[in-house]
Amino acid sequence: MDLGVGMCSRADRQHAVSALACYTEARHACFTVIDFETTGAVEGYPVEPWQIGMLRLRGGCICADERFESLLHVGERPFNPRAPGRHAVLREQLAAAPRPGELWPELSEWLTGVPLVAHNVGTERSVLARLAPLHRLGPWVDTLTLVRHAYPSLVSNALDEVTDALNLRARVEALCPGRGAHDALYDACACAALLEHVLALPGWERVTVDALAGH
Repeated sequence: MDLGVGMCSRADRQHAVSALACYTEARHACFTVIDFETTGAVEGYPVEPWQIGMLRLRGGCICADERFESLLHVGERPFNPRAPGRHAVLREQLAAAPRPGELWPELSEWLTGVPLVAHNVGTERSVLARLAPLHRLGPWVDTLTLVRHAYPSLVSNALDEVTDALNLRARVEALCPGRGAHDALYDACACAALLEHVLALPGWERVTVDALAGH
């Protein structure tokens, strides 16, 4: 699963690109929005991703035709009983799905040299840190933090509840029809819709990537 061996010089170049991107106004930047669904924590087993969904946001707008999704290999192991999603009915497909390392040539095109966005970034950042430890990915923009800043009176910051509170569900369902919460692509679309919405708010026109990542 270690995808960083022999990649130090390339990783440094990618980090330099990311560093320059920090000073770009967010409305002119290219972001990759990412979501992982995982097994959840189980004693004696690592937390493993079983699904990934990604899409692009450019110029402050979602690029609906730039998306990536895949199931990811999970072998014979238990899931946390509270782990959300459809994994219970997908165990045969997950056993036959590609491992993240096998997808890295494609994933790297999405993940390196661009700002990364997730809702509550801890899961996505920790999964990628394990998969590619020598790649200096990011900066990271957390839409949960942005929502707390822009809408401090919201009762819940959970992704699906924020989507409803801000009247974004129709936008998300148009981007990802037939899906629902805790599907990686659907949740990536919901996260992207949040960022698109926040960047269109009055007063956010000149915000930089660095400012978004620093909130």
